[in-house]
Amino acid sequence: MLKPNKVYLGDAAELLKKLDPNSIDLVLTDPPYFLDKLDSNWNPQEVKKSTTRQVIKHLPAGMRFDPDQGRNLQQWYLEISRSIFDVLKPGGFFMSFSSPRLVHRMAVAMEDAGFHIRDIFIWLYPQGWAKGSSLARYAPKNRQDELKSWKTPQVRGNYEPIIVAQKPPIGSLVKNFLKSRVGLFNFEATLVGGLSPSNVLATEEVEGVPNIFLVAKPRKKEKGDYNTHPTVKPVELLRHLIRLATDKGALVLDPFLGSGSTAVAAILEGRHYIGFEINEDYIEIARRRVKEALSSTQRRYKGNEQEEVEIDAPLFSFTQTAGG
Repeated sequence: MLKPNKVYLGDAAELLKKLDPNSIDLVLTDPPYFLDKLDSNWNPQEVKKSTTRQVIKHLPAGMRFDPDQGRNLQQWYLEISRSIFDVLKPGGFFMSFSSPRLVHRMAVAMEDAGFHIRDIFIWLYPQGWAKGSSLARYAPKNRQDELKSWKTPQVRGNYEPIIVAQKPPIGSLVKNFLKSRVGLFNFEATLVGGLSPSNVLATEEVEGVPNIFLVAKPRKKEKGDYNTHPTVKPVELLRHLIRLATDKGALVLDPFLGSGSTAVAAILEGRHYIGFEINEDYIEIARRRVKEALSSTQRRYKGNEQEEVEIDAPLFSFTQTAGG
């Protein structure tokens, strides 16, 4: 069986079968959505080149809409969700980023796998590019002016949903939590402003939205100059979700690790982690970021004994192996 505190190269569908049943406290992930023809066979350089000024998780400008993408995603994610259901502890949470136009497919897949849908969080961000394309050239020349301001229905994307699902607890929520330390939310996990947790989150100020929900957006220093992944999630956002759903020492799984943000967030919050990634380029980036996070956390701890991050020897070990 797979060991914690490692990053494994391979297909999540296969690696999930190698985890012990009822062993994971939280699954936090951002899966591929079968969009933009970018599935598990992504070529990082081609992705970077083809998504300039585009949002990778939505149809790019001019791409033909295909309703089968959602159906195929639901079928695939149902099998993934069933495997995640098996490895999560009773009462454990499964938090999955999604695309606004596919969130229903993913939520149904998770629910059909046995999860209870508890909420859908909204992550807001002001940056985002309009993807509507002009179709005037396809109209008769004498009618092209009528389409001057009319484009494909692809407005600027300014949010991502985060599906919050829960494996049914055994007995009451209280009994389940006291036994497994999962199944409840920690209401001390507040953001700027100190108010109780909300299902609306933002990376920076958005007009009309109170800044009490702010988390820091990922900056170049956070991602690393070497990080070529196109959709890096803010570590602070992931840290907030981990604090909300788990206790110290919990085991956090990301079966679609990408460049490693979930593992980094888990380390900084004093949790154990397991990560799967099928792309060799991205897994090397993730491994590098994990090592940097371990080094940084240990330095900060040694420099200040009152540092909130608690060092647990097994947690802060990293073994470079052929498989993870």
